[in-house]
Amino acid sequence: MMAASGGQQWRESLADHVLFARLRDEAGNRRPSRPLIRNLLLTLDGDLCVWDGERGGLRCVNLKGLTGEEPELCRYQTLQCINAPLFEVHHVLVSPLQHHVALIGTKGVMVLEVPKRWGKSSEFQGGEKTVNCRTISVAERLFTSSTSLTLKHAAWYPCESLEPHLVMLTSDNSIRVYSLKDPLTPLKVLTLSEPEEENTALPKARSYTASLGETAVAFDFGPFVAVPKTVMGHSGKEVMAYPIYILYENGETFLLYINLTLNLGNLGKLLGPLPMHPAAEDNYGYDACAVLCLPCVPNILVIATESGMLYHCVVLEAEEDDEQTTEKSWDQRSDLIPSLYVFECVELELALKVVSVETEDSLESDFSCPIRLHKDPVCSVRYHCTHEAGVHSVGLAWTNKLQKFLASDEEDKDSLQELSAEQRCVVEHILCTKPLPCSQPSPIQGFWIVSDASLGTTMICITNTYECITRPLLTTIRPASPPLLCSQMDSGVKETPLRILAESQDSFEKHIRSILSRSAANPALLRASDKDTAPPPEECLQLLSRATQVFRDEYILKQDLAREEIQRRVKFLIGQKTKQLEDLNICREERKSLREMAERLADKYEDAKEKQEDIMSRMKKVLRSFHSQLPVLSDSERDMRKELQMMSDQLDNLGTAIKQVKMKMEYQQKQMKNEKTPRKSSITLSSFQRKCIQTFLKEEGEHIQAMVKQINDIRNHVTF
Repeated sequence: MMAASGGQQWRESLADHVLFARLRDEAGNRRPSRPLIRNLLLTLDGDLCVWDGERGGLRCVNLKGLTGEEPELCRYQTLQCINAPLFEVHHVLVSPLQHHVALIGTKGVMVLEVPKRWGKSSEFQGGEKTVNCRTISVAERLFTSSTSLTLKHAAWYPCESLEPHLVMLTSDNSIRVYSLKDPLTPLKVLTLSEPEEENTALPKARSYTASLGETAVAFDFGPFVAVPKTVMGHSGKEVMAYPIYILYENGETFLLYINLTLNLGNLGKLLGPLPMHPAAEDNYGYDACAVLCLPCVPNILVIATESGMLYHCVVLEAEEDDEQTTEKSWDQRSDLIPSLYVFECVELELALKVVSVETEDSLESDFSCPIRLHKDPVCSVRYHCTHEAGVHSVGLAWTNKLQKFLASDEEDKDSLQELSAEQRCVVEHILCTKPLPCSQPSPIQGFWIVSDASLGTTMICITNTYECITRPLLTTIRPASPPLLCSQMDSGVKETPLRILAESQDSFEKHIRSILSRSAANPALLRASDKDTAPPPEECLQLLSRATQVFRDEYILKQDLAREEIQRRVKFLIGQKTKQLEDLNICREERKSLREMAERLADKYEDAKEKQEDIMSRMKKVLRSFHSQLPVLSDSERDMRKELQMMSDQLDNLGTAIKQVKMKMEYQQKQMKNEKTPRKSSITLSSFQRKCIQTFLKEEGEHIQAMVKQINDIRNHVTF
């Protein structure tokens, strides 16, 4: 509860921070320009950083400083660039080790080095208000020498053990890899164009290719995997590399493997296009704009189009016995390449579908815009979409069942189709910035997921007017937990009634969740900042009708159905409880009778036990008397007799020795009594001789004492 209250406090305090008020004032003083979707937000070890293009730096707010009793609403640090970028920054991207921040625009890339931290609160440079930071301009010569060249997509090389490398996709259909040690010369250049297109210098040819959608628009890295031997072209040792999934505007997806530590000829070869199953006439759209690889097993590709369609594709690795050939391979050779199985298609509601008051029909909108895809750092099967009309969150609830299906030996394709129809993904419309068709697009300027455990998993959005919106991610999609040891029971173990009851309660809970699951929702609406651009009352009424209809159909109606199911379940459980109480009374009476019977059986047992002991003693006496009257001795009795005879002989010998000892003792006593006065011995003994005699007498006495003890023991044994 304390963590939840702390998270609620900093979320409320962040919206009122002075940083966003100043950004709003500076944005209001600037001339209005065409709104573009940007991502100018990130976090660095608990600090929320926002890129300020006017000042040329990152403004950082310590989120943990907002959790106390007196939140610091007026304190922030500015990471000022020594050499600010001359181009407009559209995207900020932090490196895997969080030591560098890439400032990305369509006409260049600049890298900002994150300063060191120290002090009590671990602030940058000990808490200085403005910190000058070193910047590195990447590929500056490339963009200045070609005015028509633009940057389409950029990402950090995902390896954490190497020095930072930037991977950039440019408009000339090339992927370049730059190292920060040599930011002007590319380390690798991977060409994605056809050979006949590479030699041409006419810009019309490129524009013609772009009009056909045969240019790459985005890419994403997959997890570190082993490269198939068919790609390498040799049967040597296993080669590890990162797969790069490259999306073309016409919807085709290509693949290449990259490893900066290896320099092999076939490693950077372009493979594709990857076949998509089931095939579609329009190749699943011709306006693809973004691709995302979810780190699941198997990998799942998310392809987004500008019309709001999302395709969830499962990457299925090719086998050597499969007769797969590339329809369009740059080296005109047949390769075994993975294929994409389109598991499901999802259409996002970019602009809200309002209801006409007059005709009571939903008004369709042809609004389309580019979509950005963001991974979720907490849940690997969830991702987020930002666009000019708001934010959506998508969770894949079928990944666990898909993994079980692929791990099993089943080959029934119908079961896979039933799986896709049984449980679809969960789409949440979180924020809507274009609620009405007449509303102007208000693209998101910043999006980030705070994954700190002390702050709570929170989504942070910055709108076009620099308003900060925070939402806790309370979705039902969770990452798969490892199985417990107690859950791995033997197949022969029977289920207990308590386990059956627990499973039935779990199934009923899933049933209620399925009833309450919503296919549409009312997102948070962004209010208009200008009163002159306010929508007319008719469209506001349409929006209100749409919200009312959604509440009626998706909330109230489903809650009524869930209430009826719960009431039916309660009646059933009440009947079960009454029956169980009756059975409990019967069991109590049976327990009482069984207890009385147990007491009677205990008394009988004691009597039987005494009789058994008496009979056993009598049997022992009978057996003893029987054996004593046998005329023939047994082997054990013969051995016992021999042993007793030997003991008798030893006793005679010991008795004779004892008599001799006693006679010697009596003789010595008589001699002691006859000597009235001691005579002075004429023999003098030395101290050594005296000591030896004393030792000898002591040993003889101990020997005699031991013999006497042994004789007494033998006598007692013989007497017994």
